[in-house]
Amino acid sequence: MMKELEKVSVSAVAGPLKEKVLSAFQRRITEWGLVMPDVEPLVLDFGLGDFEHVGLIEYWIANETEAGYCGKYLFLFDGQRCPAHKHALKHETFYVVKGAVKMTVDGKDRTLGIGNVLAMPQGCVHTFEAEGDSLILEISMPCLIADNYFEDRTIQNWLQRNHTTAN
Repeated sequence: MMKELEKVSVSAVAGPLKEKVLSAFQRRITEWGLVMPDVEPLVLDFGLGDFEHVGLIEYWIANETEAGYCGKYLFLFDGQRCPAHKHALKHETFYVVKGAVKMTVDGKDRTLGIGNVLAMPQGCVHTFEAEGDSLILEISMPCLIADNYFEDRTIQNWLQRNHTTAN
């Protein structure tokens, strides 16, 4: 069975856009005085082709399905958002490392800044938008691509097209 990271990698943004995005990202990380893990980052636009508004960069540190945990960094440029979705199985905890994000959970908004933590139980519909460039640490149960349920049917259909054959 294909690993979850390999499944999502096949649909990540590639080519000149990826290089441009990662260059801007690296400038910001350097300005912040941070060093990212030595893993290949994923540049995701959720199949919408509008990375500037809907997308993020993910650094998968670990996705230990057998051990029961996952750790990722999520980076969003100012104004970028991760689309509304939920998980049937995965419980997540978000920690804001840099910047601020407007987190919407089951229709209720709250802003999280540096040092804030938010637990996200299974089944809660959530989305977040960067208010300034932002870096979030996600600690969660393992990431299973089939456990992502997006409200936007375009995204959900894209996810199913690109990942059901990867099993």
